[in-house]
Amino acid sequence: MEALIPVINKLQDVFNTVGADIIQLPQIVVVGTQSSGKSSVLESLVGRDLLPRGTGVVTRRPLILQLVHVSAEDGRKTAGDENDPATWKNPRHLSKEIDAEEWGKFLHTKNKIYTDFDEIRQEIENETERISGNNKGISPEPIHLKIFSSNVVNLTLVDLPGMTKVPVGDQPKDIELQIRELILQFISNPNSIILAVTAANTDMATSEALKIAREVDPDGRRTLAVITKLDLMDAGTDAMDVLMGRVIPVKLGIIGVVNRSQLDINNKKSVADSIRDEYGFLQKKYPSLANRNGTKYLARTLNRLLMHHIRDCLPELKTRINVLAAQYQSLLNSYGEPVEDKSATLLQLITKFATEYCNTIEGTAKYIETSELCGGARICYIFHETFGRTLESVDPLGGLNTIDILTAIRNATGPRPALFVPEVSFELLVKRQIKRLEEPSLRCVELVHEEMQRIIQHCSNYSTQELLRFPKLHDAIVEVVTCLLRRRLPVTNEMVHNLVAIELAYINTKHPDFADACGLMNNNIEEQRRNRLARELPSAVPRDKAAPGAGDVSQEPGTGNWRGLLKPSKAEEVSAEEKSKPAAALPASPQKGHAVNLLDVPVPVARKLSAREQRDCEVIERLIKSYFLIVRKNIQDSVPKAVMHFLVNHVKDTLQSELVGQLYKSLLLDDLLTESEDMAQRRKEAADMLKALQRASQIIAEIRETHLW
Repeated sequence: MEALIPVINKLQDVFNTVGADIIQLPQIVVVGTQSSGKSSVLESLVGRDLLPRGTGVVTRRPLILQLVHVSAEDGRKTAGDENDPATWKNPRHLSKEIDAEEWGKFLHTKNKIYTDFDEIRQEIENETERISGNNKGISPEPIHLKIFSSNVVNLTLVDLPGMTKVPVGDQPKDIELQIRELILQFISNPNSIILAVTAANTDMATSEALKIAREVDPDGRRTLAVITKLDLMDAGTDAMDVLMGRVIPVKLGIIGVVNRSQLDINNKKSVADSIRDEYGFLQKKYPSLANRNGTKYLARTLNRLLMHHIRDCLPELKTRINVLAAQYQSLLNSYGEPVEDKSATLLQLITKFATEYCNTIEGTAKYIETSELCGGARICYIFHETFGRTLESVDPLGGLNTIDILTAIRNATGPRPALFVPEVSFELLVKRQIKRLEEPSLRCVELVHEEMQRIIQHCSNYSTQELLRFPKLHDAIVEVVTCLLRRRLPVTNEMVHNLVAIELAYINTKHPDFADACGLMNNNIEEQRRNRLARELPSAVPRDKAAPGAGDVSQEPGTGNWRGLLKPSKAEEVSAEEKSKPAAALPASPQKGHAVNLLDVPVPVARKLSAREQRDCEVIERLIKSYFLIVRKNIQDSVPKAVMHFLVNHVKDTLQSELVGQLYKSLLLDDLLTESEDMAQRRKEAADMLKALQRASQIIAEIRETHLW
């Protein structure tokens, strides 16, 4: 299981190169308040002075510290893969020798080897100032340092800036919030172990480190507490209760350590001497706890915790890497390969777009929309639902009233009173109604044109993702198809206009459906007339009996029927004329000696129609309705056919040849196949990430199950 930590170090190196933190790797994160001794604990674990020291805020950038254990006999050599313990045992893999038992390497300085730990400290300070400035500012960008030594155990630690309350120097006013967010960014990783550092000379209940650790790890399953500065407690007090877990229990344990003082550091006291003095202090002050505290025990505990934690995280980590690898492979495929043969690529893209466009209309496209109708289905809906319902909602007699019909009949007769209903009035009125079908028919053409325009965008977004790589080609294709549709629109509109004009050109009163309707209508009118006369008969008979003279005069001898009742007698006619004269002459009575202007006679706006006028209007209305329904049926059938032939099918048949003719030209190749500015960069990033994920998957796959136990 000792091999697990180098495996995680390998993974960390792999993902550092692509600058991504999408993989949550197991690591130990050191948190604590400012000057609580975090950096001193790390130095004790390394066994060397390598971190910047001092008062106030010293650690101003996260430091990811990888400790790699190398054996003493091979410690003077290094090879290509520092994380692989087997490399140190195989002399054939050695690349160069180093005259030191311990050394370090930074990620940002590539392969430069640091054997002087003062140089390492100076490089950390320089790199911190380069990013964070030289006046107490902080930065979330980490520094990666790898230490090789025979005196360390395999560990991966992250040293973070200490929590502070009051900004100093040129620190921003929200420095407390910035540091808190930086710490949470690292400890929120569920695969991290939190090393909460608290000074022994402060109250454990006020520990900021334990408080922030509890926010992300309320059960304390991945929190280990470290109590520093045990030698600085007030006289007469000790940390026995704290170390025993009686004050605040911590599941992974509480370990006490003694750090070097600033005086010891100034006097160049070595870490080895400090660890020896620490051991003596613990034996003297806490003899019963000495074997479960101190820097050595802390290093072994962290090593054991990290190994077990990696073992627990590994299956999930493996799954996550495989899922991400599949996602980035798909992303890279969508970006496509760099173009080599531009001519073939252009022809391929044009052909693919034209095929997908036609397939979307036919309903055989690979990407079928589920949220709304599109393509051919939408066109079908326009024909049979939108257009059909609109035509059905057109009233055959809309915009016509009885007076209009009567006026048309009278205008058609000219100066002579008509004995029969003139056909001209029927044709005039029915043409006026048929004309109303033209507007919804043209609107149908417009809707289909809009849908075919929308199909272009649909193909670009879903079907032909490669087009997004070449924005100029995409725009050119959209322009060509739009122009083609625009050219076909007037032709289709003209045909639809002609369909209506054809119906207006000849009113076919011999149409079979119309002839049947006329015969049925004549029968209905005759029957209604008889019914009306039959209803009037009972009211006429009593009037007859009251005036027998009139009845005798009018009745024809020997007939014995009621026909004569409908014909008024001469006396009744005279009497009616006399009664009506004063009323009729009153408004227009001319003064004596003045000429009569007939146009001054007021024409009544509404009047009761005579029986004949009523009958004539009904005849015309029924004829109009019957013939209109025949024409509407024809239009409802012929307009979709015309649109399909002149617009949809024509575009389908000529689209590819149009695109090839307009775009497949040698002069346009370079311009059309110019990728968007960030596409090459995104492809490179995706390829690097995919390579890193595949390498990570390979590294994890090398671990045998026996290594885990």
